[in-house]
Amino acid sequence: MSNVAAAAVADSANVEPAGLGDVQYLHQQQLMANGHERPEGDRCPICFDLIEFPVAKHSTINVCCMKTVCDGCIFAARQRGMGDRCPFCRTPFPADDTAQLAMIQKRVNKGDAEGITFLGNKYFYGKLGLAKDVSRAIELWTEAAELGSLDAHHNLGATYFTGKGVEVDKPRGIHHWQEAAMRGHVDSRRNLGTVEYNNGNHQLATQHWMIPAKMGNEQSLNAIKDMFKDGLVTKAQYAEALLGYRDAVEETKSPQREEAKRLRV
Repeated sequence: MSNVAAAAVADSANVEPAGLGDVQYLHQQQLMANGHERPEGDRCPICFDLIEFPVAKHSTINVCCMKTVCDGCIFAARQRGMGDRCPFCRTPFPADDTAQLAMIQKRVNKGDAEGITFLGNKYFYGKLGLAKDVSRAIELWTEAAELGSLDAHHNLGATYFTGKGVEVDKPRGIHHWQEAAMRGHVDSRRNLGTVEYNNGNHQLATQHWMIPAKMGNEQSLNAIKDMFKDGLVTKAQYAEALLGYRDAVEETKSPQREEAKRLRV
């Protein structure tokens, strides 16, 4: 068993595993003890309910205020004749890419962490008429991460870990995922589970994936299910993940959201 996997086993007995220094061991404990609740950014600012995963599929981020509004509230706003403006701040939607970019820049100028992250995304992919510029994207994401954006940490983690546009730096990428995971960022936590699984640390991978599974993340639940089929997870562990997943998904449902799904809003 590896040192990292041994840490997961020893944690329950409150015994420091051999091979891990005090700082590493305490950091591992902190990583697993925190981030079990979804961040406030995953809540719709209108109905205040958590948004179903994947969040981008069931909501829209509005560049005027950088608020992520769920499909249910968007549907309700359209029923009230407000389909031409942001349901949250009532600002008319931008007419084109130029107007959209101007709104984003306005948020950036105000030091809005999510606005800065959003602009970084556009530079990374070369959208809204911007030339693709990975260096500029990383610069913006770094600034946003320092301001507290979990998505920025996640993006930096993915970029450094995979080496997309930069030199591969897996420890640096993992560090950014850890920072986001400890504050409830599901995709970052799921990625940490994948890293541990690929390293053969199956118990630690299970611990990582159990957290987002109980938040309603289907990918993490399926990962635990596959490990159960392979005999790497107990029946009790899989049942715990499944029940937690079902409870979390149920909490994201509402009549408005279900109607929006039916009508494909």
